[in-house]
Amino acid sequence: MTNFKVGYLIGSLAKESINRKLAKALIRLAPEHLEFTEVPIRDLPLYNYDYDPDFPPPARAFKSALAAVDAVLFVTPEYNRSIPGGLKNAIDWASRPYGQNSFARKPSAVIGTSPGSIGTAVAQQQLRSVLGFCNSPQMNAPEAYVQFKPGLITDDGEVTVESTAEFLRKYMAEFHQFIVRVYTALPRNA
Repeated sequence: MTNFKVGYLIGSLAKESINRKLAKALIRLAPEHLEFTEVPIRDLPLYNYDYDPDFPPPARAFKSALAAVDAVLFVTPEYNRSIPGGLKNAIDWASRPYGQNSFARKPSAVIGTSPGSIGTAVAQQQLRSVLGFCNSPQMNAPEAYVQFKPGLITDDGEVTVESTAEFLRKYMAEFHQFIVRVYTALPRNA
């Protein structure tokens, strides 16, 4: 079975983010063939094309971290029925300068949690639209809109509701299989 390096981006900049807890849970429940590393977005300045000739160090480090992974997992909250500004800013950095899009042909998946009953459904759909433009092959199913309730996930990523743990375990197994399928159709050396 092929191993893959997965970079994960947490859409929230908050240290105590429930999406950070979800990311920890996903890593715990993932198949052993996936190796995870966070690709932090906190230190990125606001993107503008004046930087294209010479990216600042945080942006260069961000692009380098994305280049080092085989796939990307987005774990995002929903702010005002949209993706967080910090996450959109990170995507803008990653997709620039023209011709150096870090997401092109790189498999991705989107998931998120929110206290609201529809989870992060609207933000995820908007994020999928942006990633489609960035030419990132996306795992479209299963979709995962997790309603967060106090105690659902511990600070160290343990899911306390077995049916939720099983769903997330299957989600991560599907993500692994999706990465395999993408690289079968789009070999990395091509």
